[in-house]
Amino acid sequence: MLRTEQGGYVLDAGGEDALDARRFAALVRAGRTALAGDRPERAAALYGEALALWRGEPLADLPPERFGDVVSALGEQRLAAREAWIDAVIRCRRPADVLPELRTLTRLHPLRERFWAQRMLALYQCGRQGEAVQCFHEVSALLAEELGIDPGSELKTLHQRMLTAAPDLDPVLPRTSVTGPGGRGNLPAETTTFVGRERELAETRRLLGLSRLVTLTGVGGVGKTRLALRAARHSAPAFPDGVWLVDLAAVTDAALVARAVAESLGLRDQSTRSAADAVAEHLRERRPLLLLDNCEHLVEAAAELVLRLLRAVPELRVLATSRERLGVPGEHVMPVPCLTLRDGPDGTPCEAVRLLADRAAAWAVTVRAGRGEGAVAAELCRRLDGIPLAIELAAVRLSTLTVAEVLARLEDRFRLLAGPRAAAPGPASAQYRHTLRGVMDWSHSLCTPGERLLWERLSVFIGDFDLPAAESVCAGDGIAPGDVLDLLGGLVHKSLVMAESVPTAGRSGNTTRYRLLETIRQYGAERLRARGDATALLVRHSDYYRALVGRAAAEWFGPAEVEWLVRLCRELPNLRSALDFCRDHPGRAAVGAAIAADLTRARSWFVSATLGEARGWLEDLSALLDGDDPALAELTVSMAALKAFVAVIQGDHPAARAVLDACRTGPGASKAPPVLYVEGVYALLAPGDPDCVGQLARAVAELRAAGQPGDAHMATMFWAMAAAFLGDREEARTASRAYLAEAETSGAEWAHTWARWCTALTELLHGEPSRGLLPLCDALVRQRAIDDNWGPAWMLETLAWTLGALGEHRGAAVVLGAAHRHRRITGAEIDRLRPFAVLHTRTRTVVRERLGERAYTEAWRRGEATEDGYALALGIARDLHRRTAAGRVTEV
Repeated sequence: MLRTEQGGYVLDAGGEDALDARRFAALVRAGRTALAGDRPERAAALYGEALALWRGEPLADLPPERFGDVVSALGEQRLAAREAWIDAVIRCRRPADVLPELRTLTRLHPLRERFWAQRMLALYQCGRQGEAVQCFHEVSALLAEELGIDPGSELKTLHQRMLTAAPDLDPVLPRTSVTGPGGRGNLPAETTTFVGRERELAETRRLLGLSRLVTLTGVGGVGKTRLALRAARHSAPAFPDGVWLVDLAAVTDAALVARAVAESLGLRDQSTRSAADAVAEHLRERRPLLLLDNCEHLVEAAAELVLRLLRAVPELRVLATSRERLGVPGEHVMPVPCLTLRDGPDGTPCEAVRLLADRAAAWAVTVRAGRGEGAVAAELCRRLDGIPLAIELAAVRLSTLTVAEVLARLEDRFRLLAGPRAAAPGPASAQYRHTLRGVMDWSHSLCTPGERLLWERLSVFIGDFDLPAAESVCAGDGIAPGDVLDLLGGLVHKSLVMAESVPTAGRSGNTTRYRLLETIRQYGAERLRARGDATALLVRHSDYYRALVGRAAAEWFGPAEVEWLVRLCRELPNLRSALDFCRDHPGRAAVGAAIAADLTRARSWFVSATLGEARGWLEDLSALLDGDDPALAELTVSMAALKAFVAVIQGDHPAARAVLDACRTGPGASKAPPVLYVEGVYALLAPGDPDCVGQLARAVAELRAAGQPGDAHMATMFWAMAAAFLGDREEARTASRAYLAEAETSGAEWAHTWARWCTALTELLHGEPSRGLLPLCDALVRQRAIDDNWGPAWMLETLAWTLGALGEHRGAAVVLGAAHRHRRITGAEIDRLRPFAVLHTRTRTVVRERLGERAYTEAWRRGEATEDGYALALGIARDLHRRTAAGRVTEV
């Protein structure tokens, strides 16, 4: 605005938003902050808004000799913003969205290496690895010709990592939130090109609009999962509460189907309710799409759960994949055919050949359509019946054989693949299964004898595994321990085993995990059974995991604590398989009971918030133990004590009391240190008996004397807790300091968080709540770092009590809401644990009276609606601590 002022003229540029250059700079700063804070969607939007401000060239009407430097600087800022926008979009797992722009940018700015690097990465993440590598060669040639130099370190490093298939280059899989609902789902990003299937994709989406249950059926390897994922992704806008993938491939027990759904939704089983009830309650008022994948081995259990959920959740839709229909009323079944084998009327190659060409490109092999080699490729695909899995396995072989050579080997070795196609889809067709088995037979025959034997033995692993596990379980009787690594490497090279480098918790560097695709694993399992070795290998498998969890329990309350927590969570599919085998095979109950007991001692069930499952295994396996066998006496007592302990923590006090009463009738069981310890925990959390303080102090001493340090450490924590709630100030502080000293000395990170909590609880209950603020904040930060799903419910609750005691009533109401949200997700039953229930009720009553009903409800709902309750609570607590330190807060 031009205005007059004191005899002259002033050009008023206004505020920060008056000039587009200032708005551009502000939006870029905000985008940079969002990207640094791991919010790529927000960053992409901010950078996009900033770039939209540009209209042509800047300062185009001004003389370049005077403003050339300014124009150049603005132009550089624009390019830098475009680079950042592209980074954000790629991190949003949308690389295809930026490829057209990157082609233009690398043409307009051929010497700007950052654009080339982004183009390479986008191509790679779209599954176009061959083009990504070709892109590197293109820019290398350009730089050599124009400047006589090699590409910079960024391009070289990216090229090398692509050649070695570095796992972190693939799109990051979205992590299911464990802090509550509100996410958009957990569909994995696509890492390879989706080829063909236009008709099936459209039909699946049409059926999802008509039916609440759509089941894709077909032979294993026909592409049911890939089609379902693409259809679910395209249908996502119709489901405001997200699209959730539940992979049942690793679920071996029908009773765990509902739990698998709960885990995929981010729900945790900490209560006595069933997993099915928890899922139904969570979804009741929502409109989600559940994708139940690989139902064929659990048809009855999956059908029962689906029917129950469809009746309980009116807006729910379910998309399932299975080799047979589920048989639920109202189900629409869509058979998934093999890929088309005829070229289009315009000469477009058929789907099967297009898939072969696409997958071969990943190995830098070109498959040409048309006559000659194209005709051979079409014949190969025809002989493979257009089954995607078979075609992809054939493409792998093209790294060492020509298409004609692969076809010739097919003629000699795999006659089943040349058989007629089945008349009807689904598993009832033996011809379909034989066709798939032919593909597997082919891969099997291409392996060395040692590789074949290892493949079969690896089939006992559910989910992934590491090299020590493979060496321990699979070596011997034809495989030397030193040969396992080389044989495993051969299977990885043949794409029969997948290798992934994953971060190792607690120490630097990564570790390699291996996994067999489910179809390949099932084929190996069939071969193993035919050989008569399945039971022997499953015995080795359960023995290995018995030793593994034994080490975890022995090293609990030490520096490796967090590493063990992460590892045991990752090994859960194999642990469940071992427990299942031990439960169902005579003579293995003691091994299974030891696994279940040590998993409980190592707190794996607690941190993963699966106490309901823990209790089920403890009850099932303890019932199979021979109570009259003296060799099992100690294990029997331990199982009883652990059953009672879990029941107490769940708030199921009658069941805990019944187990403890039964222990009294056993010879010496009532005096066993573990039972004395659990009696003390029961006395604290059920009736709130003051005698529990002395009882737990005695249990600590007796457990140490009995050589059970892990249980002694946990008993020390409960002694400190009991002393805080029911003891005098000196005893409470003595106990909490003792526990903190033990945790600090041992280097046990998980235990240290609880020791800090005990310190805060003691100060709160004995008149100095301000001294507990920092310990609570520290505990929350540490628990978040180790991904504890159980502890924060109690930490947040205690923080709310502390805020209320300090007169920060609005903050207390907010954190009570956040704590409620976390308890609802984990199922933590605070109302059934007497001392906690008393303090919770007292705090809630006082805060509600001080704020008034309306203000209390608004604050509580704010906390309950906030997904990141950690950050919200920490912010409130730290702000209060600063004001407390300044003397502006009075304790009440």
